[in-house]
Amino acid sequence: MIHDTSAVGELAAKFGPSVVLQEASADAIPTLWVGRNDLPAVLRFLKNEAAAPYRMLYDLTAIDERTRRKAKPGPGHDFTMVYHLFSFEANADLRIKTALSADDLSVQSVTPLWPSANWYEREVLDMFGITFIGHPFPKRLLMPFSWQGYPLRKDHPARATDMPPFAMSEKREEEEIESLRLRPEEWNMQRRNEDVDYMFLNIGPHHPGTHGLFRIVLQLDGETIVDAAPDIGYHHRGAEKMAERQTWHTFLPYTDRIDYLGGVMNNLAYVLAVEKLAGIRVPPRAEVIRVMLCELFRIASHLVWYGTFAQDLGAMSPVFYMFSDRERILDIIAAICGARMHPNWFRIGGVAQDLPDKWDVKLREFLAGMPRRLDEYDTMVMRNPILKRRTKGIGVYTVEQAIEWGVTGPGLRACGLDWDFRKKKPYSGYEQFDFEVPLGSRGDCYDRAVVRVEEMRQSLRIVAQCMDNMPGGPYKADHPLATPPRKERTMHDIETLINHFLAVSQGPVMPAGEAFAGIEATKGSNGYYIVSDGSTSPYRLRIRTPSFPHLQMVPMLCRGAMIPDLIAILGALDFVLADVDR
Repeated sequence: MIHDTSAVGELAAKFGPSVVLQEASADAIPTLWVGRNDLPAVLRFLKNEAAAPYRMLYDLTAIDERTRRKAKPGPGHDFTMVYHLFSFEANADLRIKTALSADDLSVQSVTPLWPSANWYEREVLDMFGITFIGHPFPKRLLMPFSWQGYPLRKDHPARATDMPPFAMSEKREEEEIESLRLRPEEWNMQRRNEDVDYMFLNIGPHHPGTHGLFRIVLQLDGETIVDAAPDIGYHHRGAEKMAERQTWHTFLPYTDRIDYLGGVMNNLAYVLAVEKLAGIRVPPRAEVIRVMLCELFRIASHLVWYGTFAQDLGAMSPVFYMFSDRERILDIIAAICGARMHPNWFRIGGVAQDLPDKWDVKLREFLAGMPRRLDEYDTMVMRNPILKRRTKGIGVYTVEQAIEWGVTGPGLRACGLDWDFRKKKPYSGYEQFDFEVPLGSRGDCYDRAVVRVEEMRQSLRIVAQCMDNMPGGPYKADHPLATPPRKERTMHDIETLINHFLAVSQGPVMPAGEAFAGIEATKGSNGYYIVSDGSTSPYRLRIRTPSFPHLQMVPMLCRGAMIPDLIAILGALDFVLADVDR
C-alpha cells in the first residue's frame, strides 16, 4: 500500500511542529494529532493547498476514550474525532485526530469543505453527542428524534438486559406518532414563496422504489422536484456497538448482515484490518479462495441490482432471468461454504475450511454459460429504447462532484475516473489477476448501469483465473491468533489444551493499536477501522460503507427532475439500506 508522507512535512512547515503530532499505527497510515482550534485550517489546507490534495473525506467518526486501558495522549482527552482523508493524486490515506474533553464536546463543522460531512457529522452527534458548530441541520440521523442517550458512548448499555423493560405508554405512543408528522420547516424546506405554493410528498418508508425501509420527503412544484429530504435509520441495528461486546472472532457473522447482498465481501474488509493489527500473513491458497468467492458475490449482487433496476423502470421479465442466475451462484457458494447468502466463511488468517472435493464442477458449468446469458440481457435491458430514454442524462454528476460527496465504486467510474481499489491499492493478491476496469463518460444513470454490467464480465474472468490457477498449501495462517488456533498438541499436553480452550471460548488477545483496511466491495469502497486496547474485543470498530455517502447525494441528483426520474436515480445508485444504517 502506498502512503504519502509529504503532507506531514507540509503541515509541519506551515503550522509549526506544535500543531501536528504524529502517531504510529499498525496500518502505516500517517496519523496526525491536531488541536481543535487549528483543525479547520489544517483540513482546509489539506484539501485545497497541499501538493497532493486530499480531496475526498473518506470517513469521519469518533471514539469514546474514557474506559480505554492504555494511556491517553493528552490531558482532558475524553473523546477523539477521527477524520480519514484520501488523495487520488498521491494514492494516499491520511488520518487526522483531534482530542475533546467531556465538558466541551464541540468542534467546527467541515460541511463547508466537504458536503459529504453532513451525514457523517450528524451520525457522530447522534451516537456520541458531539456537536458541530455551523452544521446546517444538526439533528439525529439514525436514531429517532425522541431517543435518549448516545449509543456509542461507553456508559450507554450494550445489551437489552442492561436496560429497564421497554414500555409503550399511551402518552409515549401519541408523542411518537406526532413526531412522524411532516413539518417541512424542520427539514429546512419552505412551504411557499410569493408566487408558488408547493406540495410535499412522502415516498416510503414502505415503497418498492426505495428498496427497503427508507423514507424520502419530496418538495414538489407540480411533478418537478424542488427539494428532497432523505430519512434513514429504519434498518439501524447497532452493528458497531455490538462489536464492542463480541470477541474478534464472534463478530464475524455480524459483518455478513451489513451489505447483505455482498456475502463474504463483508468479511474480507474486517479480517484484513484485524490481520494488519495482529501481523498475520495469509497463505496464497487462502487469498485466491477469498478472491474467487468475493468475485462470485460481486456477480450475484450485481444480478440483483440488474433485475430490480430493470423492474423499477417497468420491465418485468429480466428480474426472473437474473434471479435464476443468482440462484446458480448461491448453489455454488453453498456447495463450497455450506450456506448461501450469509456463509460467514472467512476467518482471521484464512478461511474456515479447505475447498471440498469436486468444488469446481458446478463452477465450470456456470462460467461456460453465463457470458452468453449476459449478452441476452444486454439485448433485453441495456439496448431497450425505453430504458435508455429513462436513464440517459438523468442523475448526472461529474468526477469533481463524486469526489466531494465520497462516491466510490461503479458510481465513480461511471464519471470516467479510472479508479478501482483492486488495481490502485491491491489487496489479497489482486495484483496477480488480469482484468479490465470498465468506465463510463457521462456520469448518468445509464453509465452507472453500463459499468456494472461490464464488471460482471470482468469478475467472470477473475473467477476463471482463480479456478485454473488455484495454488496448493494451507488454507489458513500458521499463527496463534488465527481461527481456529493451532491444536496439533492439544491431546499431548495440558498447557496447549488450556491455551486452545481459552483462545476458542474467550477469543484471542489482539495487540493494542489501530488499523484500517478498505476493499473494492460490490457497491464501492468498504472499510473497517478497528481500535484495540489489548483485550479480547475491539475497543472501537467503525464500518465505513459505500451506500452511506451515495444515498446522501439523492437531493442533489433529483432537484429539477421529475418524480419518475427519482425512481431511476435510486435504482442506479445500487444501495442496500442495511449498508447505510448498519
